[in-house]
Amino acid sequence: MVIGRNEGERLVQCLETVVRSGVPAVYVDSASSDGSVAAAASFGLPAIELDRSRPMSAARARNAGFEHLTSLHPELRFVQFLDGDCTLLQGWIEAGARALAENARRSAVIGDLIERDAAGSVYNRLCALEWRIAPGDLVNYGVLGGISMMRADVFRKLEGFRPDVIAGEDSELAVRMQLAGFLITKIDVPMATHDANMRSFRQWWRRAVRAGHAIGQRADLHGGSAVRDCIRERRSTLFWGLGLPLAIAAALLPTGGASLWLLAGYPLLWLRIWLRRLRIGSGGMDAVLYATFVLLGKFANAVGLLRFFANRLAGRYEIIEYK
Repeated sequence: MVIGRNEGERLVQCLETVVRSGVPAVYVDSASSDGSVAAAASFGLPAIELDRSRPMSAARARNAGFEHLTSLHPELRFVQFLDGDCTLLQGWIEAGARALAENARRSAVIGDLIERDAAGSVYNRLCALEWRIAPGDLVNYGVLGGISMMRADVFRKLEGFRPDVIAGEDSELAVRMQLAGFLITKIDVPMATHDANMRSFRQWWRRAVRAGHAIGQRADLHGGSAVRDCIRERRSTLFWGLGLPLAIAAALLPTGGASLWLLAGYPLLWLRIWLRRLRIGSGGMDAVLYATFVLLGKFANAVGLLRFFANRLAGRYEIIEYK
């Protein structure tokens, strides 16, 4: 099943690969204004439009698509989730289904996600680095993205994605899968291409703000569980993105400027991230790029974390778009 919002030509490319795969499919639209619903209909696919009176989210869209698809095809054992900015690669459906069939504890499976235009911008390159995941059963549930194949009965048992989780909804579901005793596995097979299409710092910043919101919400939901989901990430965000800058500023006058020496912590953090990327096999320039933007991302994550706290107080969550 495919979800989308104003993906334009990318949605057409996506649906072409879905139709070519020969599997039953539906398209769910989140208030697009670019003719996406008509595009899906032109491929002969059922198209669902989400009710615009309720806040949009990828979680809502995927749940609606799952329910519609399985009502039309109740015999389906596995469901492939795909975003409209992706294309499905040949051979993945068979490989993913085989991986799920061979282990009853395996609730979800992912393959290699390939950034379509990694050389188009440094921000696309960062996405390409983000998608590099070693094969095997996942221990970091943050790497489970929206592009995955899941076991239908497990998805239904766990009541799907939480509609109020506006970012990181896939990782949040992964935590519940793990707590229920299931496995999520990355296999060494090309799965899909992805088109981040990020061309500006502003887009990257908003995406990092969204990630900070996800950290806050996931820690709020499952930080007290055995997984202690996102507790370390939330602590790091609060320290580097908020606490340390505020402490330096507050102590600036009382210490006669000596608190500025605390800024030395940021180069040390950068060095630690850079060395870690080198150890896992990233090239020198990729490690520099990754470490630099992870460091900058601490401040964007802090903005997202504060936004989560505000949304929790208001009791309403709105999607954070970066495209």
